[in-house]
Amino acid sequence: MDVGVLTVPLGDQPRESAFEYLAGLGVDAVELGCGGYPGSDHVDRSALLSDPDARDALRDDLDAHDLRVSALATHNNPLHPDEQRAAEADRELREAIELAALLDVGTVTCFSGLPAGGPNDEVPNWVTAPWPGEHADAHEYQWEVATEYWRELASYADEHDVDLAIEMHPNMLIYEPTGLLELRERTSERVGANFDPSHLYWQGIEITDAIRLLGEAIHHVHAKDTRVYDEQVRTKGVLDTTAYDEVADRAWLFRSVGYGHGEDHWRDVVSTLRMVGYDGALSIEHEDALTSASEGLEKGVELLRRVVFEDQPGDAFWA
Repeated sequence: MDVGVLTVPLGDQPRESAFEYLAGLGVDAVELGCGGYPGSDHVDRSALLSDPDARDALRDDLDAHDLRVSALATHNNPLHPDEQRAAEADRELREAIELAALLDVGTVTCFSGLPAGGPNDEVPNWVTAPWPGEHADAHEYQWEVATEYWRELASYADEHDVDLAIEMHPNMLIYEPTGLLELRERTSERVGANFDPSHLYWQGIEITDAIRLLGEAIHHVHAKDTRVYDEQVRTKGVLDTTAYDEVADRAWLFRSVGYGHGEDHWRDVVSTLRMVGYDGALSIEHEDALTSASEGLEKGVELLRRVVFEDQPGDAFWA
């Protein structure tokens, strides 16, 4: 397995400097934002699509630091009820797929998106309970919208030999493993998971059980931790709308790898990923309000370097 980093926190650095820094930490792979919420600080999507020299320059930067690209990232809402916003997100996704194919990158990470609750609504609607009944109706409508869109996009991705790795995220239609598998069943095996445990921890989902459930549907993995604060949960629950920077008042916080769950837990995560056949990157996504990006990344890389498997298992000579 490779230790990787989503380079967004280093967006204030030139690409070559960011690559040099990460390689010096022992990082093997980079996940590059090319649109949507991750932005495009290290990847000019339009230039790379149109200019072979620009693609060669990116390859040269990667080769100079012995790095590979684990995925291109464009997280947005292609199911947004605002047609202009949905069209922009869809264009970003399709161009990310095209660029991934040109760069021989096999995966694009993304969100499922979230429709409105009905054809005349203007705001995306995250449905979390089936009652009153209009919420169940809204959820059914959303699945119809999502199925039609992702079935067609999966076909487009297949034409380019690229996998779509959806991050299960709150305020998106797909936010937990059974929903991910449902969308995959309705579309194709090109649709799978960008397995980010950080949003599953606070929902009370057991991470290794979720890995076993998803199995070969895991196309990419984010290494991102979360700490749940029980004293807050006991009074407000986990559906917490407190601002992320009001750290003392939140029921949970995103944390650097190892600061939400210890090293033994991450050993179990890595081992379970190997059990289900995943041998790709563990891409660190730093969103820890209690530490700087550099310190969070460095501590996360240090822990993951200790727990990842670098060699393939040999024959079970004892069997």
